[in-house]
Amino acid sequence: MNNLDLAKTANEVRKGIVTAVHSAKAGHPGGSLSCADLMTFLYFEEMNIDPKDPQKKDRDRFVLSKGHCAPALYSALAQRGYFPVEELTTLRKLGSHLQGHPCMQHTPGVDMSSGSLGQGISVAVGMALSAKLSNDSYRVYTLLGDGEIAEGQVWEAAMFAGHKHLDNLVVIVDNNGLQIDGKIEDVCNPYPIDKKFEAFNFHVINIDAHDFDQIRAAFAEAKNTKGMPTAIIMKSIKGKGVSFMENQAGWHGKAPNDEQYEVAMEDLKKVGEALCQK
Repeated sequence: MNNLDLAKTANEVRKGIVTAVHSAKAGHPGGSLSCADLMTFLYFEEMNIDPKDPQKKDRDRFVLSKGHCAPALYSALAQRGYFPVEELTTLRKLGSHLQGHPCMQHTPGVDMSSGSLGQGISVAVGMALSAKLSNDSYRVYTLLGDGEIAEGQVWEAAMFAGHKHLDNLVVIVDNNGLQIDGKIEDVCNPYPIDKKFEAFNFHVINIDAHDFDQIRAAFAEAKNTKGMPTAIIMKSIKGKGVSFMENQAGWHGKAPNDEQYEVAMEDLKKVGEALCQK
């Protein structure tokens, strides 16, 4: 896809996020919106996947380590054709396969159940090691929150990945600078994130999370990096695309009411109209 089509699709992913969280009256819109461009790129360009065969053996794997941002994953999967977009309104409802955190047993396209922060990257490292041991060609991608990387288990997994030279692994950190309690540097400062991953023998790339040229170049660079895993640190805007949610920690885990939902959808409608003029 070209950048304009990716941007249009990402905007639809954002609409799905807002719609799902509003319908559920609960969820995590801020961090879901910040990673929507990344999720769109992964599922529409980067990964070897097939919505008609979600379990195909050679598919690339994705683990949403920051599992509370399931609305972003679900919306991307729906747009990609894994299940109808209309099902996003069943988020967190009794009997729905779209619960508050991803469940691999019930949701097509979900490769790993996640939600306990820090654990997703460990599973992704295991998947990447398995591919190496089996001489399989698939690649493994995992997305972490910048607040999540305060978990010690993240660095145990990173140390192991670097030691095992897992060049089929890409770790992405959504660096929107905010977590549930406020600014990440005030809660438990993780900076410099890039230098930490470098210390664990990762190839590190810093990008703008909302620039598709930079996203595309980073993943191409990751594929060309041999002998070590890659960490992509993407600087993002929490709540991206919704005026009153952008850079507001209060929208980490809160659903918009009906009036706020209308404003949010109008914001995204305007973004879509502007993209159509290009």
